[in-house]
Amino acid sequence: MPSLKLALVQLAVGAQKAANLARARSKVLEAAKAGANIVVLPECFNSPYGTQYFGQYAEEIDSAKPSPSIQALSDMARDSKVYLVGGSIPELEKSTGDLFNTCTVWSPEGQMVAKHRKLHLFDIDFPGKIVFKESEVLKPGNTLTDFSTPWGKFGVAICYDMRFPEVAMIAARRGCVGMIYPGAFNQTTGPLHWELLLRARAVDNQIFTAACSPALDSEATYHAWGHSTIVDPYARVVGTTADAEDIVYGTLDLDLVDEVRKSVPVYSQRRFDMYPDVSKIT
Repeated sequence: MPSLKLALVQLAVGAQKAANLARARSKVLEAAKAGANIVVLPECFNSPYGTQYFGQYAEEIDSAKPSPSIQALSDMARDSKVYLVGGSIPELEKSTGDLFNTCTVWSPEGQMVAKHRKLHLFDIDFPGKIVFKESEVLKPGNTLTDFSTPWGKFGVAICYDMRFPEVAMIAARRGCVGMIYPGAFNQTTGPLHWELLLRARAVDNQIFTAACSPALDSEATYHAWGHSTIVDPYARVVGTTADAEDIVYGTLDLDLVDEVRKSVPVYSQRRFDMYPDVSKIT
């Protein structure tokens, strides 16, 4: 296959869901027109990010009876003819009333091909800076997620999942060539760890990594870091931006995955006689 062009839509998200969906559609179509094959939206692309908003903006995810955001994502993917990693939306499971932070992935035909519920909930406390506890309103998911494309398999996880190396490790050992993270780090955690974690997951597993953030809205209650970023298997940043609305593009030469694994052959050097292979644990 030819090289893959990836686009990260660092979307300006506001309080009006319909406006967010329309803006996302415009940016996805723009990215497709620029030649992107996979387009990624940010975490909570249809709503402000915050525990006080999740219930208000939550939707059921049922492709047979699509809610407004699910219909919009299907239409975006089909009309732009791209693989669309649909950021995340607050998901309502009607049978239980539980809420999840959920990413859906769509084929170029507009079919849902994967669904990932955030595994690790964002509960942090930086004294004097930021306290945030997703677990006050959200439930965690229980499934590792990947999806197939003509260029290879990609793992999907959401934001705080990035801090847990096992997720990317398992994806890579199961054949994924990259990890994609819709995310929304903040003005405290972003400068500290956003790029560091992306480069760490890339160098650990010799894969591509990418994270897509909302743009910074200084008037919002939560201030996203932005800086949507793509990293190659050598842990080099190949595309990034600042905190304003933008689209980050990166051309992924997938031959680099084999190249780096031959140059630094850790896959054949691991000592599973000394420690477990987490990808084999059920």
